[in-house]
Amino acid sequence: MTLSINVHNFDLTPKLQNYVEKKTGRLDRYMPHLVETTVDLVEQNARNSEERQIAQLTVRDRNGTILRAEERHGDIFAAVDAVVDKMYRQISRYRGKLKDRQRKGGNMGEEFANAEPLPIEVVDEEAGLLTRHKKFSMRPMHLDEAIDQMDLLGHDFFVFFNHDASAINVVYKRRDGNYGVLEPDEG
Repeated sequence: MTLSINVHNFDLTPKLQNYVEKKTGRLDRYMPHLVETTVDLVEQNARNSEERQIAQLTVRDRNGTILRAEERHGDIFAAVDAVVDKMYRQISRYRGKLKDRQRKGGNMGEEFANAEPLPIEVVDEEAGLLTRHKKFSMRPMHLDEAIDQMDLLGHDFFVFFNHDASAINVVYKRRDGNYGVLEPDEG
């Protein structure tokens, strides 16, 4: 597992670095196939002093599953504690969903473990248009697995390669609480 610590608007002290390494070092006990762990520590100006320190933790396993948690606190060490605790809860929920899926006879998580990720097209940023650029690997998955991944990330939509349709799809959360799927029409 590789760990990267990114800081914004303050210095990373050796004490803080050791603390983050110690706290995140235990994550692979509960999610043994972790490949990458990223910790973003940010100090930003906020009206509420209890929300100035932000800790965001993102983990990725070898199957491409991404779990993300974010916490805000007045103390960066407390923010790290809170975000790691939140990540433990997310890992527990994720493992429970995998066990439920295996009980129902499906083993979708390991079905595509050795599949090559789809190539990612990199688009150059134009000044003033793009504010954030993300790259991610895409592995084939079923619709219910994409919905689970979207819920784990806490997003309103999720782009994935639909195994059943053999195409890139987008699943999204509707205002009524249900889900929708965007599929390309090649006509």
